[in-house]
Amino acid sequence: MSDSTYLNRIGTLIRDARRHKGLTQSELADLLGTSQSAVARIEQGKQNLSLEMLARIGESLDSEFVSLGTGGPQHLRIVGGKQLSGSIPVKTSKNAAVGLLCAALLNKGRTTLRNLARIEEVNRIIEVLTSVGVKVRWLPDSSDLEIIPPTRLELDSIDLDAARRTRTIIMFLGPLLHDYDSFQLPYAGGCDLGTRTVEPHLGALRSFGLDVQATHGFYEAKVASDAPDGTHTIVLTERGDTVTENVLFAAARHPGTTIIRNASPNYMVQDVCFFLTKLGVIVEGIGTTTLTVTGVEHIDVDVDYSPSEDPIEAMSLIAAAVVTRSSITIERAPIEFLEIELATLALMGLKYDQSPEYVAANGETRLVDLTIHPGPLKAPIDKIAPMAFPGLNIDNLPFFALIAACADGTTMIHDWVYENRAIYLTELNKVGAQVQLLDPHRVMVTGPTPKWRAAEVMCPPALRPGVVILLAMLAAPGTSVLRNVYVINRGYEELAERLNALGATIETFRDI
Repeated sequence: MSDSTYLNRIGTLIRDARRHKGLTQSELADLLGTSQSAVARIEQGKQNLSLEMLARIGESLDSEFVSLGTGGPQHLRIVGGKQLSGSIPVKTSKNAAVGLLCAALLNKGRTTLRNLARIEEVNRIIEVLTSVGVKVRWLPDSSDLEIIPPTRLELDSIDLDAARRTRTIIMFLGPLLHDYDSFQLPYAGGCDLGTRTVEPHLGALRSFGLDVQATHGFYEAKVASDAPDGTHTIVLTERGDTVTENVLFAAARHPGTTIIRNASPNYMVQDVCFFLTKLGVIVEGIGTTTLTVTGVEHIDVDVDYSPSEDPIEAMSLIAAAVVTRSSITIERAPIEFLEIELATLALMGLKYDQSPEYVAANGETRLVDLTIHPGPLKAPIDKIAPMAFPGLNIDNLPFFALIAACADGTTMIHDWVYENRAIYLTELNKVGAQVQLLDPHRVMVTGPTPKWRAAEVMCPPALRPGVVILLAMLAAPGTSVLRNVYVINRGYEELAERLNALGATIETFRDI
């Protein structure tokens, strides 16, 4: 590859990533400490780039343009147009994993999390925990993670790069307020899904004496010495999963009883509640929108816990079967968190078999095996929109855009939660779908797709839309390329290899 071709290709990748991030050239220039004209030259392939500059650009855009020692960002090459077959077990929940890693900070003893998802999001949190003195190790020949905290965390040594690449860092507030009068955390990052306010977290945690000021890229936290004791009630202004978990962490070691109203009863919150009960915390109302927590001021126990399976991964596998017109069996699907999705799909004509229920390793979550059968689908009469649990899961909504592209008729997908995730669903047009953007929250999908076609696409910087494009490429005859799939690796463990075991042909490669 000539130098000019190399620079043009790099420039195109940077331009696409910047646009996905919603930044202007001037805004990116400010982040890099350079000029808008320099960014323009870079994107036009007219500027030589050092590895250091590529790394800085990648950090600013949360894209892995260069990774020293591994040869550059990871891409996927997909040979599509094949039917899948066989059985595949659902992995444990990514969102439960990150919540449990934060919850482990409440415990002065040894925490062992069994069969944890080995994904990039988990790796980022492990990097943060290790940097502040927590001993974290994968047990030999397993996906079991052992966590042993120090007597006192070294918060001044926190890995800023890792912390800024995950929104999970906001969930350190709840555990840390018990042991520190003041502390500092960097601003949170993660998927690029528009502005996600942290005010519901901060407002709820004020009840525990926490005051947070945002200054110079950090949350500056102070804990009042006269934080209220006894019983008190917190009404969440947002029924969010992470804000509920954060308040649970704060309540877990709070002397007295905390009543949390408008709490999320979603799957990852339930896993956190089950874990807290193993620490000795009393949590009543698990699975409802009112949680009553009786805290324990000091927790020092050796505990084992196994998170439940991931309903979002289960839904992505259902979508894979639909788009490739395949019959596959999805084992260990958490049915309690898929019932609305399956009811919606049944109205669209989906045929499936369901095994008798059995219990997950956490002793609580109900599982089934689902066998999906290919067949014609029709568009639903009503729009498809998410709701808080027990409604259709917000993270499962993008998969319905893909399924709607396989159904006869026109379907409106209304993603009211995120400001711009719906925009990424228009990337399906590049592989042959017919998706019309109505506004930043709504798309109209017309199906069935006449002909899926192979294409080269920059992976959207949001996890679920990225997987949606990958699954669409499985249906497209020929060879497609999905570039820079770091965001998929954040939330899925060995997805390409596992789909290959069902008959897909997906190759990982790097070209820089």
